[in-house]
Amino acid sequence: MNRIPLWFVLPFFAVSMASGQQADPAYNYDEASVGAYTLPDPLLTSKGKRVTNVADWERRRAELIQLFAENVYGKTPQQNVKLRFQTVQTTDNALNGLAIRKQVSIFFVDYPQLPPIDVLVYIPKAANKPVPVFLGLNFCGNHCVTTEADIPLSTRWMGDGPGDVSQNNKATQKARGMQARRWPIETILKRGYAVATAYYGDIEPDHPQGWRSGIRSVLGDTSRADNWGAIGAWAWGMSRIADYLATEPALDAQRINSIGHSRIGKAAIWAGAQDKRFVAVIANEAGEGGSALARRWYGETVERINTSFPHWFCDRYKTFSKRVADLPVDQHELLALVAPRPLYVASAEEDQWSDPKGEFLGAAQTEPVYRLYGKIGLGTTTFPAVNQPVGHTVRYHMRSGKHDVTDYDWAQYLRFADALVR
Repeated sequence: MNRIPLWFVLPFFAVSMASGQQADPAYNYDEASVGAYTLPDPLLTSKGKRVTNVADWERRRAELIQLFAENVYGKTPQQNVKLRFQTVQTTDNALNGLAIRKQVSIFFVDYPQLPPIDVLVYIPKAANKPVPVFLGLNFCGNHCVTTEADIPLSTRWMGDGPGDVSQNNKATQKARGMQARRWPIETILKRGYAVATAYYGDIEPDHPQGWRSGIRSVLGDTSRADNWGAIGAWAWGMSRIADYLATEPALDAQRINSIGHSRIGKAAIWAGAQDKRFVAVIANEAGEGGSALARRWYGETVERINTSFPHWFCDRYKTFSKRVADLPVDQHELLALVAPRPLYVASAEEDQWSDPKGEFLGAAQTEPVYRLYGKIGLGTTTFPAVNQPVGHTVRYHMRSGKHDVTDYDWAQYLRFADALVR
């Protein structure tokens, strides 16, 4: 029987396969066994026309978004949804006076049966002008990203985890601050950035029947093979949070960075691909269905992700589980949809399940698109050594360690934002 890695079973405990661990026989961790594959050309339209300029690319871009919607993530509903933003609490001296902290609930006016998205925002108190912001969803509730004890404990559905951090699919007090290490909020604030986050389960609980209590219960068409999946819903939710952030005078709505880790990294890319308001996209170990090439037989596969997480993608994606070569798109084209905006793709050396080289190649293959805009993308096809970031408008690193978000990762993201966004 094939084993499912623990970090997939328990989304907020990132434990990956260690480097050198023997792989399940059905899965490949040997670069020599990857085999040959042919990637679709992002600059060749479905009618065989070569894209040679930005105007042509913008039309091709719309075509690619449609192809990803029809075959991978599902179609994001386009109707306007009336939102109401309610500030629940403002704290003027959070984190020992370093920040202004706001807790804001986003209500869906026409769908009062849906729970709100509860957004936690930290703004540097010393700022004298609107500041850029990192927007990312979290895995375990706003109470888990900070050690501040007065953040309400989420009452939403949670995946049960070890250590009694959740019981009967509800968070417990032991979950407080459990992922604060992944969110170095004080460091980010001191660099002049705000942080905005919300629990991804507010948008849709992460299990096959989660759609029944999330946004997909009222938007979309569940009878269609291209109905949007959970990743599409989480991406949509990020854009709705961006709607709120655009109303906050202390934040610079022109400098909202989309950031995400693992499955939320997939959502962060899809959000940034569709919504150009995100000035940059950061995908931390987004792996299969995110930043890694689908056609590479290495680590997680399309078949495995569709089997383990049938609710993440549209139903049509499952038809490609055993014929990945027939997919009309691959993930380098998804990453290319961010162009000409800055893009950061990151891997971890011991996270072979996410295919670090496949993530690097996904980033490298965006180069022709960035060149259309007169920009250097990654600027190299040489896979870098561990802890040696590379790139220009597109950046990449593979750090030492496991599937996680670390201070090293954030140091690169802050440097990236300083150089390319501010």
